[in-house]
Amino acid sequence: MEHALSPATLAELRRPRPYPAVSVLTPTHRREPENGQDPVRLRNVVAEARKRLESDPAVSRERRADVVAQLDRALSEVDLAHAEDGLVIFAAPGEHQVWSLSRSVPERVVLSDTFLTRNLVSAQAAEHPFWVLTLSADRVTLWSGGPEGVVEARIGGFPLIRVRENFDAERQQRIGDLPSTFRDEGTRQFLREADNALGTVLRDQPRRIYVTGEEAALALLDEVGGAAGDAVHVRHGGLANAGPEAVWQAIAPVREAETRRSTASVLRELTAARGRRTYAAGLDELWQSAREGRIRLLAVEENFRATVRDLGEHLIPAEPGDLDARDDIVDEIVEQCLETGAEVRFVPDGALGDADGLAGVLRY
Repeated sequence: MEHALSPATLAELRRPRPYPAVSVLTPTHRREPENGQDPVRLRNVVAEARKRLESDPAVSRERRADVVAQLDRALSEVDLAHAEDGLVIFAAPGEHQVWSLSRSVPERVVLSDTFLTRNLVSAQAAEHPFWVLTLSADRVTLWSGGPEGVVEARIGGFPLIRVRENFDAERQQRIGDLPSTFRDEGTRQFLREADNALGTVLRDQPRRIYVTGEEAALALLDEVGGAAGDAVHVRHGGLANAGPEAVWQAIAPVREAETRRSTASVLRELTAARGRRTYAAGLDELWQSAREGRIRLLAVEENFRATVRDLGEHLIPAEPGDLDARDDIVDEIVEQCLETGAEVRFVPDGALGDADGLAGVLRY
């Protein structure tokens, strides 16, 4: 199952497909007892997609068989034992993809000439993905991080391993000679290669970067490279060969402090916008402003959700059982804001007070 949404991947997902491009969405659950319902819901929503294909006169028999086969292949790849909060299946003639999301999605089937990507975009924005680079004189490891932890990223040539004869890093650390290992030319070249490899990864998937290592290692990377120039330094050695839990625990306090500072910064901007009369709140106003490209900063509480009916010019709360309700309107607003160059910041639940989950700063 896919997790990382790079700009290139998103562009590929958004390109037009031969009709029908099928998008199947369903919420999933990480823990018992809620996850007991996931297999049944998944089977039902895929069955609904098959039914829609069968009843659509615009879909030829040959193309229907192709897309149904792609749906079946996608279904066989789903791993509900490691489910997150949402699942998205894309199927079109000759292709399929399965995406696991850390943000809930509505149960939905869409047949179109493009895949439905707004839930992926919103989940990616809410997840705040980041990279962690762990340094040592003979190994540099890259980790992909999100709200639940980190996993080793074996891309771009990582991990980088330097083989040196008669080198005993543990002994050097014992006798206090570790800094000298970061002064020899071989180590300089090794970290320069690591910086170049990181730069290649960042061109495809730009993210926040944390770099861990001894003080001497961090200083040398800054000296020889440039890709990690905006990285947050975490002075913690011994992680280049560590497991994901140790890396996560090392950076967790830094990330928690950043979250507090970021939330305070967003609230200051919203307060200032009230004084300048560029403040906006409420689903209806923000939805219209997002479509007009007027939002400069959108603040969203992490678990805010709303189900509405679209009346064309306005949104109103949907009644229970309304078949025309739109229950991913928040994701749509997030995607629209990102498309028009707005900054989207997710903040803890309750942080926005009387804004009811969503607030923004307007450009004009």
